[in-house]
Amino acid sequence: MTDALFSLRGETALITGGTRGIGQSVAIGLAEAGADIILAQRSTASTETKTAVEALGRKAYVYTVDLANISDVAGLVPKIVADGHTIRILVNCAGVQIRHAPEAFPDSDYRAVMGVNADAVFALCRDAGAHMLSLPVSEVTGRRGSIVNYASLLSFQGGLNVPAYAASKGAVAQMTKGFANSWAGRGVNVNAIAPGYISTDMNEALIADKERAASISARIPAGRWGDPDDFKGSTVFLASKAGAYVSGHTLVVDGGWMGR
Repeated sequence: MTDALFSLRGETALITGGTRGIGQSVAIGLAEAGADIILAQRSTASTETKTAVEALGRKAYVYTVDLANISDVAGLVPKIVADGHTIRILVNCAGVQIRHAPEAFPDSDYRAVMGVNADAVFALCRDAGAHMLSLPVSEVTGRRGSIVNYASLLSFQGGLNVPAYAASKGAVAQMTKGFANSWAGRGVNVNAIAPGYISTDMNEALIADKERAASISARIPAGRWGDPDDFKGSTVFLASKAGAYVSGHTLVVDGGWMGR
């Protein structure tokens, strides 16, 4: 019974940001649960995740897309479907971070962050969700599909020198609720995961600031920064039968930071 609750065997998951960090771990975690993986990435040069998925006996496909180009994003799901794939799971994990003092934040950088972190997520939710709504209910998960968006602690907090990122992640949390309200009763669940402080490339600047990193670590009840592998279980839970009655929720995975 427990294995069946978390099984994704025979399902296909589309994931952005799967070439490194949290996205890479999540792609491998979904494959470990039995899913085939479609990696939406900027180029075909990065093959590490594809190789890891295939080593698990699952199929892995790579589609190139520039998430900063909304017309490119709009063509992604139709192309995947035209190639004969059935998308049951969408994980929007790609994101960009640009830091400036708010009073000097350039319009171009604001648009760049919002484009990848919010606009592309909206378009992929819309397009993949429409595709999922057309599918019969899966015998594996008991629903037509599942979308997991990656939000952030800055969906709730403002952060320092990251107003565009905070705006984009606030948007992710709200659009997750908006899509979920319309689709939960039609067999498509939409949820989000908000990572805490995780040891990834995106946080290199914070990690390098010894004083700031120490103050952050002191507030985390778990006593450590997160690891990308910490997100395998939460994503599989939301995508599988185990998370069937979870809808419109932003699950905080932060070692206790928000509860402090």
